[in-house]
Amino acid sequence: MISSSHLVDWLLEGLELDASLFHVGRYCGGWHASTEGMGRASFHLVVQGHCWLHIDGQPEALRLEAGDAVFLLRDLGYRLASDQDPASACAQPRQHMQAMDADAVDGVGLVCGFFHFRPGLSALIVEGLADWILLRADEPAGHAARALFELILEECRRAAGPSQTLLERLTHLLFLYVLRQQVHAGQSLGGLVALARQPAFAGLLEQLIEQPGQAWTLESMAACTGLSRSAFFKRFNELAGQSPGQVLLALRMRHASQLLRAGHTVEQVGAQAGYQSVAAFTRAFAKAVGVQPGAYRREHEGR
Repeated sequence: MISSSHLVDWLLEGLELDASLFHVGRYCGGWHASTEGMGRASFHLVVQGHCWLHIDGQPEALRLEAGDAVFLLRDLGYRLASDQDPASACAQPRQHMQAMDADAVDGVGLVCGFFHFRPGLSALIVEGLADWILLRADEPAGHAARALFELILEECRRAAGPSQTLLERLTHLLFLYVLRQQVHAGQSLGGLVALARQPAFAGLLEQLIEQPGQAWTLESMAACTGLSRSAFFKRFNELAGQSPGQVLLALRMRHASQLLRAGHTVEQVGAQAGYQSVAAFTRAFAKAVGVQPGAYRREHEGR
């Protein structure tokens, strides 16, 4: 059996997400910007100068300096702005970004983008995380994160301009390091991370990961934790925020996706994921992933 710490690492490092940039550049003078209302998770890396972060419900604005980053995992009411005062920040105009200038002494340089978390297991993990996470450049525990941020800064300083692909991949890695730092710093988190932190439930989660195709029942899962059926169901929901059946489905779909990408047939994958018929597996996969398993397999052929 692996430790709960390693199990948490498996969950975080197994997050399936895409990072896409929408802004790389500078704001000067009075300005404010926000992605509120777009229904997407976003990130903002300060690579030059400083700005203020206003989040609805927070008593004070937070000053962000070069090397700081904020990851907004929900569609929150927030804005980045040149002003500390909330009323003044809202009154500032929305501006078009200027090109990045490594020699500039005014304004703020930002790398901004969106995260898209794949449905299923990744969505279950993210639901248990904080609404927003702040990375400070001077945090002593963030050595690996700072090293990645330095690579992002170097990329932004390129005379030929930064590569969007590299920035997206570096930001993806930066986010994973920040998440692991949060978890191992003892932050109060829910979802599957909370489940993996509990020794009894971590053992069950490990077995579900290793054998998702087994004919699991509520009784057999409860037996792994030493709890009664009703006590297990109640405690599982409290920790994970999801039912055991929902978590098992997500793990089965994750396993099925991996097998399909590896070239296994739909029939083989359905059986290994615990389904008695191809039709039942096809319905479950299409509902969870949004595409038929055969189409998913063809899409990933040769990758």
